[in-house]
Amino acid sequence: MSDTSLTIRRFSDLANPSRFLALSARLLPWLCCLTALLFAVGLFFAVTSAGDYQQGETVRIMYVHVPSAWLAMMIYGVMSVSALGTLVWRHPLADVAARAAMPIGAAFTGLALVTGSLWGKPMWGAWWVWDARLTSFFILFLMYAGLIALNRALEDPARAARLSAILILLGFVNIPIIKFSVDWWNTLHQPASVLRLGGSAIDIEFLRPLLLMAAAFTCLFFCLHLAAMRNEILRRRVAVLRRQAARSAALNGPAA
Repeated sequence: MSDTSLTIRRFSDLANPSRFLALSARLLPWLCCLTALLFAVGLFFAVTSAGDYQQGETVRIMYVHVPSAWLAMMIYGVMSVSALGTLVWRHPLADVAARAAMPIGAAFTGLALVTGSLWGKPMWGAWWVWDARLTSFFILFLMYAGLIALNRALEDPARAARLSAILILLGFVNIPIIKFSVDWWNTLHQPASVLRLGGSAIDIEFLRPLLLMAAAFTCLFFCLHLAAMRNEILRRRVAVLRRQAARSAALNGPAA
């Protein structure tokens, strides 16, 4: 069997919710331990690193704000791939993955907005400015909130999955706007300084804890996402059992 066929087979195996539950149950403890280790090391370097000569101690907000902002966009990317899985490949767990990621993405987006405001006040003299980066990021938060509300409002899971997938893909246009807004428009927000051509513009004293915290936040997302997917699968199973019980009670009529 070729490597491609083996990969496709393993991907297909994960379409089985029972197999996914078994695999995630084995993976989650290790992933949680890795997350805790990364947070311990990342926080150590974040606390012991020197303050910035211009920003002082407020630069430490970066170690939470930047990873949260990265995750907010990455999670929407995960949801977009899941939306394709729902509409194109009809993968049984695609909608589960998208729905489980929505509140996590909203939380990271909200955290990025709050920490950005706390960082912006001493740097810009204002809690909030309606520049391109902040406005497009706030729109991302509204998109997460709208998708969550849509899924809770629709009782038909299949209809909710299709509508959510379509809206997710339409909303993906906001991600490149967020990414390149500082290049396309004159904004207060600083341009990219970590991932850019020519290498990072951040000193290693700040880059090391930043990357460690970014890795820790990423692992935290995967821990939360796997746990949320497990809960969503079990919730749907309970909903099916309740519908079957209600149908059976309706057919059998009231007990004598």
